[in-house]
Amino acid sequence: TLPPALLTAHGFPPIADALVQAHFPDELPQGEAARSRFAYEELLAIQVGVLRDRAARAHEEKGWRHRVDGPHLAAVRQALPFRLTAAQERVVAEVLDDMVSPRPMRRLVQGDVGCGKTVVALHAIAAAADGGFQTAVMAPTEILAEQHLIHLRDMLEPVGLRVELLTGSMRGIKAARDRIAAGHADVVVGTQALIQESTTFHRLGLVVIDEQHRFGVLQRNALSEKGLHPDILQMSATPIPRTLAITVYGAMDVSVIDELPPGRLPVKTRRISPSEVEGLYQYVREQAQMGLQTYIICPLIEESEHREDLTPLFRHYEDLSEGPFQGLRCALIHGRLDALEKDQTMRAFKRGEIDVLFSTSAIEVGIDAPKATTMIIEDAGQFGLTQLHQLRGRVGRGADQAHCFLLGEARTPEAGKRLEILCASADGFQIAEADLEMRGPGEFYGVRQAGLSDLRVADLIRDVRLLDRARRDAQALLAADPALAAPEHQAIARASARFANLIA
Repeated sequence: TLPPALLTAHGFPPIADALVQAHFPDELPQGEAARSRFAYEELLAIQVGVLRDRAARAHEEKGWRHRVDGPHLAAVRQALPFRLTAAQERVVAEVLDDMVSPRPMRRLVQGDVGCGKTVVALHAIAAAADGGFQTAVMAPTEILAEQHLIHLRDMLEPVGLRVELLTGSMRGIKAARDRIAAGHADVVVGTQALIQESTTFHRLGLVVIDEQHRFGVLQRNALSEKGLHPDILQMSATPIPRTLAITVYGAMDVSVIDELPPGRLPVKTRRISPSEVEGLYQYVREQAQMGLQTYIICPLIEESEHREDLTPLFRHYEDLSEGPFQGLRCALIHGRLDALEKDQTMRAFKRGEIDVLFSTSAIEVGIDAPKATTMIIEDAGQFGLTQLHQLRGRVGRGADQAHCFLLGEARTPEAGKRLEILCASADGFQIAEADLEMRGPGEFYGVRQAGLSDLRVADLIRDVRLLDRARRDAQALLAADPALAAPEHQAIARASARFANLIA
């Protein structure tokens, strides 16, 4: 599919020679040159598809022009109890510029845990409300949706905006859907219940998708189709490696919040041996006496005959709350609780009424408690590297020094390497790159669903330079022939069609 001009410009071998040299190289350099030719060809097709899609969206004139000088946005800005960081101000400006544009916004906001992405979303929600539009905020779990509900109600209801929850397990779901359809809710926070056929909106103008990599393209599209060309703001607390940002998210505008709020200290992380556990529990008691809180994470809710080697949440809670933590205020939270119970527990923890909160990885994202300074992860080797980093991000959200303690043996060399990386780095982007290298792109984020996990030659880790070259060449190719109408561009046009609309 390579246009002849690019074949010549890069000195790639013709296809017949490349096929022979790829399988039976005369010398290793010839074999590598052949592999590079085919890898570049695949990467060029991706970039052409992504950039054509981006160009088509740039010419859309069907979006809403939102107000960015209205009373709700002004009131939200006035009510913020802190000053935005320079990075937050920059990203807010980028989002609001999108919203006044006539084309629908397609922006991904990414940043490390605790960098303040929700504040950016608040500005977008208020701007949409100033024009009479509803906002849908979709989260991957009920716990995260309920956390957003608490935060958004605290910030938006005082300025006159109505916030509604919509999850599959909630009571009164039909009445909630009626209020949403009638326009009696300005902001609707929910899970996949938002995309069900029975959920309709009065005037949906903004879609916010949190932890977007946990949703498929079809799910994200289903929500945006509830409105007429709404703006779409996707957020990820999992930093995305540069190679994936260029490929999977190349058709979107990407904003990075690369600055933590002032006064935040990096979380200190270390592994704990069995002989140190008793001292760790004493440390938790001392922290509680100082008004500081602890999370304890377990990999299972209940005991399993298939995994007797892992720590079950219920039994661990009983053993510790009746033993080393006797007298401390302990509580449980997990996915089986109903929405009201989870909401009450999270609010109590945030108010400082709980000393030790036992949970599964259900609290990986969402809970924001400034007095939580200790994270204990049982059987830490069972969790993925990015997941461990997310769990660690639940602490250190205030001015006090926070610690993350990793318990349990690493049963495989890969698990040991994950724990070493986590102890050595607090930088989410470094951790994301390491995770990509360890797991491979096929298991990362939305790559498999986007069709990039079955690339036949190209490797998104080792072929970074080829990817950059393909990106530049695709831009030049489309600048010269936007429709790819020239005969020598027909093959690349067909190959690139597969990669259009990679990420909606």
